[in-house]
Amino acid sequence: MADLPSLLLVDDDQAITDSFAFVLRDSFAINAVGTREEAKRFLYTAPILPNIALIDLGLPPTPHSPDEGFALVSDLLAFNPSMKILILSGQDTQENVRHALTLGAVDFIPKPCDIELLKARLKHQVMILEAEQYVATPVEKRECHLIGQSSAMNMLRAQIQQFANSPFSVLIQGESGSGKELVAQCLHTQSCRAHLPCLTLNCAAFTSELLEAQLFGHAKGAFTGAGTARAGFFEEAGDGSLILDEIGEMPLSLQSKLLRVLENGEYYRIGETKVRQSNARIIAASNRDLREEVQAGHFRADLYHRLSVLTIRVPPLRERGDDRLVLLEHFQQFYKEMGTLFQLDNTAKQAWMGYSFPGNIRELRNIVIRIGAKYPNQQVPRALLEMELETDINRQELADIDSEEAILRQINTGNFSLDDVLLDWERRYINAALKTSQGNLSKAARVLGINRTTLYSKMQRMGKTTPSP
Repeated sequence: MADLPSLLLVDDDQAITDSFAFVLRDSFAINAVGTREEAKRFLYTAPILPNIALIDLGLPPTPHSPDEGFALVSDLLAFNPSMKILILSGQDTQENVRHALTLGAVDFIPKPCDIELLKARLKHQVMILEAEQYVATPVEKRECHLIGQSSAMNMLRAQIQQFANSPFSVLIQGESGSGKELVAQCLHTQSCRAHLPCLTLNCAAFTSELLEAQLFGHAKGAFTGAGTARAGFFEEAGDGSLILDEIGEMPLSLQSKLLRVLENGEYYRIGETKVRQSNARIIAASNRDLREEVQAGHFRADLYHRLSVLTIRVPPLRERGDDRLVLLEHFQQFYKEMGTLFQLDNTAKQAWMGYSFPGNIRELRNIVIRIGAKYPNQQVPRALLEMELETDINRQELADIDSEEAILRQINTGNFSLDDVLLDWERRYINAALKTSQGNLSKAARVLGINRTTLYSKMQRMGKTTPSP
């Protein structure tokens, strides 16, 4: 049983979890929970972390809305970016399917599902995991595995080369899925510390108490469950590099302790009075604009200035031009054993180059895998490609939306409704804000520049179920 891949099953229907646990017991070590919070608690305490998750979108406390499931996808990928997440849900509208895949889910299976189909989809993801693990070591030994020849990528490589041997902290900023952690690893492998440890800690994956214990370590009996003393990441990194991913999620209470380490290298294990010393180089990464977080009072200004002595911006995929085609070919070759070789016809290539890839490289990779699984060794037209993209409006229409000619074409169709157009755009911005804030209504309202009650009213008017206020 220990050799079976670990599967996290998240569904509030006990009959479903029991039946799937039974039919999949020979292929997976299954851990079943009923809510997003239970799933997160399991990740914090599991002796063996799951590498595949099968989750429902409609989870308590809002089982008739997909928001809790969407938020869980983000939670799981923050905890383990290489986890394969499959959605199993009856909330299978085209909008929900596209949004889940853009967030990073690798597959969407509507309920009710055929058991044999489910087994085949899960087996496919296990094969992909095995392929990724097989090539992981050789990739890490290369000097820097950054793909693309756009001017933005050449500038990024030059910055990495320039900053690699500096003893100062580096702050890497960029959108989710753009490759920040890979850039951080390149800074280490191209530095004089390359032969020393390089550890990565995701600050968004732990509660405040657990994050502090992970960073600094703890003495025996320092808190409930601390049966033995444990070294933290600072201690284990030694003179190497410590990558702090999603540093913007670090609680304010811990930021002062991190600042102390950055300034003089001193820290304490939880429950000890003995001062310890760290010589690790800190590489921080965030998908948030930390300057805005400082202005909002969510991030310490002194820590920001200490972290951002050297700053690298990772360009989003939409700014990388033909790299989109280069990455398409790369992932096709990388997963070719999975049957991902296909061709885009000319119109599909135009759509590929015109798509903004809001999920960046992670989304592109997942699209390649899905299309390859559905249409192996086939030529894929634009219509089939667009079914995999999170867009239902032509890019050229967006470019022309402010032109008088485009507006005249719209209003002369005979069935134009200004209310419908405004409602559609309002819905788009609200969905984007909810995605950015991971379903947090208050944060989404701040992003949109409106108060929380106004946002709640708008969502009710659209018929969108929201979390309880």
